[in-house]
Amino acid sequence: GLVNFSDDMSHRKFEHPRRGSLGFLPRKRTKHHRGRVRKFPKDDPTKPVHLTAFVGFKAGMTHIVREINKPGSKLNKKECVEAVTIVECPKMVCVGFTGYQETPRGLKKLKTVFAEHLDESCIRRFYRRYKGKDHFKAFNKYQKPENYKKTVTKGLNLLKKKADVIRVLAHPKMRDIRHVGKIKAPLVEIQVNGGDVAEKLAFAEKNLEKEVRVSDVFSNGQFLDVIGVTKGKGFEGVTARFGTKKLPRKTHKGLRKVGCIGSWHPERVRWTIARAGQRGYHHRTEANKRILRVGKSAREVQDNATTEADVTQKNITPMGGFPHYGEVINDFIMVKGCTVGTKKRTLILRQAMAAPTLTGEATNVNIKFIDTSSKMGHGRFQTKQEKEKYFGKTKEAKEKKVLKKDLYKSRIAKN
Repeated sequence: GLVNFSDDMSHRKFEHPRRGSLGFLPRKRTKHHRGRVRKFPKDDPTKPVHLTAFVGFKAGMTHIVREINKPGSKLNKKECVEAVTIVECPKMVCVGFTGYQETPRGLKKLKTVFAEHLDESCIRRFYRRYKGKDHFKAFNKYQKPENYKKTVTKGLNLLKKKADVIRVLAHPKMRDIRHVGKIKAPLVEIQVNGGDVAEKLAFAEKNLEKEVRVSDVFSNGQFLDVIGVTKGKGFEGVTARFGTKKLPRKTHKGLRKVGCIGSWHPERVRWTIARAGQRGYHHRTEANKRILRVGKSAREVQDNATTEADVTQKNITPMGGFPHYGEVINDFIMVKGCTVGTKKRTLILRQAMAAPTLTGEATNVNIKFIDTSSKMGHGRFQTKQEKEKYFGKTKEAKEKKVLKKDLYKSRIAKN
């Protein structure tokens, strides 16, 4: 009989697709701890002048219920539970601006103009060992009234003449976000898009020492890219790091290994071979995360987690706070799905480079309910009032010992 020698392999005996992408090499701890924007969205001079990025701090995750609008899908008009990440975004302060000239070899920096007054958290950024308020010289001469006006005018004239790209230097107000435990502000360059160069410069100059809110940069239903550093995992073996196959059970000296690390010649281990080493704490950019809500600060409103369907007055912070984080008291952004990094990680939120275009009903977000039950265990209650209503007042609240000084105060108040 004839034997059919076809190209179909019965099983993978001699070749297989490699494990682990080589595009992410070298897999080592990043130097860019804050996240680095390598590219900003394309500029469109016809649009009004606007900023293209913002800085936030990852608070934690919760879930929401929303109605899906996807004509043609089985999910259309159905309610769906989705995981969301809360990123706290305190107000940012513009402390300078810088200009670049386009050259055949990329952008060339022309001049940076700083503001007259800089916050201490920003000054700390220029020192490795900050000695205290009266012991630094950064910007002292620069900010003297006789020098400052002259420097700014000179810088502005140069940028008006030569600059093609304008970026604003800004940092979050670290005083507003003490629970993150950082006192050195992450200073970032944010590109100004829209309008011509003169309009961009006017915008940058007008916003010096002014506050910018996250609602000025992003709105509900938009898409953004999250740039940050992933959660560190330390030194890991090849099975976890590259996803290689485990060897058979009876293998001598362990089975979470690579069976062959290369042929005899060339007489060295090639760079493409999976080896054990650092996993996590890598710099990553995640594209097209959908914004489901841009929330106002808890200092201003008491209902930033209220929806039309769930009218309970409540804020986004769950019962007992976000684990390993605390309370979200500033403006925040609710992003669908997960983001890179641990709690308190500094994330850079950039307007999406290639956002999908949604049309018609699909643009609606339609949040029905936001979960604010405790994230420490299996939370039963959405608010403190709901818990008190169920359990009654706690023993502590009933039998609070009245101290003498408080008694005296209450008597005075009565009189």
